[in-house]
Amino acid sequence: MGKLFGTDGIRGIVGENLTADLAYRVGQAVTQVLTEEKGRTPLVTIGMDTRISSDMLEGALIAGITSMGGDVMPLGTIPTPAVAYLTIKVEADAGIVISASHNPFEHNGIKVFNGQGYKLSDALEERVEEKILSNEPMPTKKGGDIGKRIHGMKNLKYEYIKHLAGTVQDDLGGLRVLIDCANGAAAATAPDLFAGFEIEADFIHKKPTGVNINRKCGSTYLKSLAAMVTAGEYDLGIAFDGDADRCLMIDEKGNVVDGDKTMAVCGLNMRDQGLLTGRTIVGTVMSNLGLHEFCNKNNIRLVCTPVGDRNVLEKMLEFGYRIGGEQSGHTIFTDYATTGDGQLTALQFLQILKRSGKPASELASICPSYPQTLINVELPNQPGLKERIMNSEELLGAIRREEEKLGGDGRILVRPSGTEPLIRVMVEAKTIQQADDCANCLADLVKTLKI
Repeated sequence: MGKLFGTDGIRGIVGENLTADLAYRVGQAVTQVLTEEKGRTPLVTIGMDTRISSDMLEGALIAGITSMGGDVMPLGTIPTPAVAYLTIKVEADAGIVISASHNPFEHNGIKVFNGQGYKLSDALEERVEEKILSNEPMPTKKGGDIGKRIHGMKNLKYEYIKHLAGTVQDDLGGLRVLIDCANGAAAATAPDLFAGFEIEADFIHKKPTGVNINRKCGSTYLKSLAAMVTAGEYDLGIAFDGDADRCLMIDEKGNVVDGDKTMAVCGLNMRDQGLLTGRTIVGTVMSNLGLHEFCNKNNIRLVCTPVGDRNVLEKMLEFGYRIGGEQSGHTIFTDYATTGDGQLTALQFLQILKRSGKPASELASICPSYPQTLINVELPNQPGLKERIMNSEELLGAIRREEEKLGGDGRILVRPSGTEPLIRVMVEAKTIQQADDCANCLADLVKTLKI
């Protein structure tokens, strides 16, 4: 990837390395590239999460797009997967999401979908990036050739809600769920979505202020949800992240149902219905050893890709696989969506939960979890630093020594974050003590490396 686009679009701290000026040029560059591709000016949808900076970035993007003759269809505050779905629905040429997903409110991002609802290809991203970084003025339009903003599009969210509801065949009646909207985009859709089912749904963290998105809530902070699920005797707790493209759950005992367990439950259900293409689930190198064990036991093939829902989706599309995802909660159902969708995932799990008549803890127990320790090592935001650390002989040697200590009964994964200045150290082992000791040893080394 280039200097702007990471594994999930452009990310940064607003006012520092993500500015209104940059967003304006992104809008211009996207419009110019699409115009060159299609031989006409494009129609672009825009959706955003609840960060205080999203309105500012939306305004800059709209100005950039319309200055180049493109038309814009603003969707308002809406989940990332809704932008992908509605871009296809209205036959737009591209969709832009303003969000930094699970990151703190100071961060934001710009992600671009093509007209088919998939993330923009590497080749097109590179062309967009070249135009932005050239610093050369782009040829703006005048008079009647200036693009326009199409008003009244915020109600399109109900088309998305209708689509999600249509993926469920059961009434879900009798279930009690507690839903954490992370003070993010799900707050704009989840209450209306779940109101359409015969289900008792209560909500927490659904009052965004612009600065409270993901703050001690949502899929990255499950403590309060778990406590409330057990205290309130709910059947299930559901937590979304800031842009609602991922979902983690809490069973009735307060235990986490992560993306691996969700894929196991849904994948086994699809296998039993003859819907699991190639009897295959697509995971990543971060998938817990428990998911490997589950798949082996149930005659299901597990294909692992590099980390990132983009990599998972590419593998799924290449071979026609129908379910895949990440331990972190991105779950992709290609029968219904072109990207990970937290609300869709929750509905599919709830449908299976209702049909099974089992408690969520029993349903999820089909996929064991090996002790796993993940440490995020923060780094200075210096170009190339992550790459230099990853190529360090001292680090590579330490990883080999720690792998020998585990003796084949665990695994180590050290990787750079694709969206933040972090090195992630993940260790699985037979005991949590082994995992903690190994992860802390490697994390301490990363902190002290002189690169």
